[in-house]
Amino acid sequence: MSQAAQVTRNSVRPAGNIRWWIAGVLGLGVLINYFDRINLSVASQPLSLEFHLNPFTLGIVFSAYLWSYALLQIPIGVWLDRIGIPWMMRVATILWSVATFLTAIAGGLGLVIVARILLGIAEAPAFPACQKATGYWFPRQERGLCTSTFDGAAKFSNVIGVPVVAFIVTQFGWQGAFWFTGIVSALYAVVFWIFYRNPKVMQRKGQLSESEYQYIHEGGAQDEDFVPKNQVANLGYLLRNRKVWGLTLGFSAYGYSFYLLLTWLPNYLETQMHMSVLKSGYYTAIPWAVATFTDLVIGGWLVDRLIAQGYEPNRVRKTLLVIGMLLGLFVIGAAFTSDPNLAIIWISLGLGGLAFAAPIGSSIVALIAPEGSVGAVGGIVNFMNNVLGILAPIVTGFIVGVTGSFAIGFVVAAVVLVIGILCYIFLLGRIEQIPSPERTSEDLPLEAPPT
Repeated sequence: MSQAAQVTRNSVRPAGNIRWWIAGVLGLGVLINYFDRINLSVASQPLSLEFHLNPFTLGIVFSAYLWSYALLQIPIGVWLDRIGIPWMMRVATILWSVATFLTAIAGGLGLVIVARILLGIAEAPAFPACQKATGYWFPRQERGLCTSTFDGAAKFSNVIGVPVVAFIVTQFGWQGAFWFTGIVSALYAVVFWIFYRNPKVMQRKGQLSESEYQYIHEGGAQDEDFVPKNQVANLGYLLRNRKVWGLTLGFSAYGYSFYLLLTWLPNYLETQMHMSVLKSGYYTAIPWAVATFTDLVIGGWLVDRLIAQGYEPNRVRKTLLVIGMLLGLFVIGAAFTSDPNLAIIWISLGLGGLAFAAPIGSSIVALIAPEGSVGAVGGIVNFMNNVLGILAPIVTGFIVGVTGSFAIGFVVAAVVLVIGILCYIFLLGRIEQIPSPERTSEDLPLEAPPT
């Protein structure tokens, strides 16, 4: 029987479910975080008309958010390990509200790009903070469902956000979309400030029961007080680790397809399938609804369920991870059809597979990171993921501008996915915690090849 299953069966269920309320706060933040990302995609047609943008220029505007977001991922991860989640995220939520309001009042393309860069800076801590909070708040056997709550929120944002923002754009113009998402973001800043604390703080204040605290701690939660003494050396140690690179490259391949669909899907339906803004919003919601379902049910509930029943955790996670990435190859079907209904079916199948692979990959950050280094590992993974996220809209925009079609863009996404699958299989190895460099010899070798 696996260690995680043994913990689950031998542990007394705790009094209280504060950890799941915390997961809800994190998921709500990601939901709103993605409202601020998709608003530009939905408003792309009227924005393009107002500022006279061609597809390549629009691709650059789509990616502007990710320039600063990606660049800051590694330093943000290190700062999170040093400063902690609460203050980092309190400041971040206020700043991303301001950035969204700035977009609403932009009178030119230059200010739109500046506002999107500021939004990338402000939202940079969001995913590393969620990954780090998962390591603090959840025993190892519950991290699949916990991770899927915030990862699934990224998909669900398109289910409700795209139609709502599309309606607002049709009624109030593209600026209305940014006023709406800015107000929602400001309200979340208040929610996070009031409700999020780390487990030890809530336990000392009597807001977290002793039994739930012990359940979390005995289940393998990381020590929130431990910080590596030499974070620069620790970062170098992580960057030399093959396991970290296997996860990073595999997750980044997923990110390429994810950001292609996140940024270009509404425009693809409007231009190539000749839909109105509002109709494209409804069609866009379909594959993202499928993705939300598979993310929560397969990437979250099923993973934890299989591990709790005694299946070997490494095999469960890696098998479903690779299956999800393989299903992602179905997006290539959209390259060879002019039927919008068939295109949505192919995209739904592909995105559904990618969606349940995503929380598994994200949960691995806290599972392999050395003690006190979840932020740093998450920063490395998210940096490369978002570098690919920058490339996806630009490359796709260039392809559309040259060929007048999205077909080759979908083929490129499929090729990138194949490379990611190979990295997961051959570089990641076993999903197990990397020894801390401060608790091993200085010349610790890289892991042996996976068996």
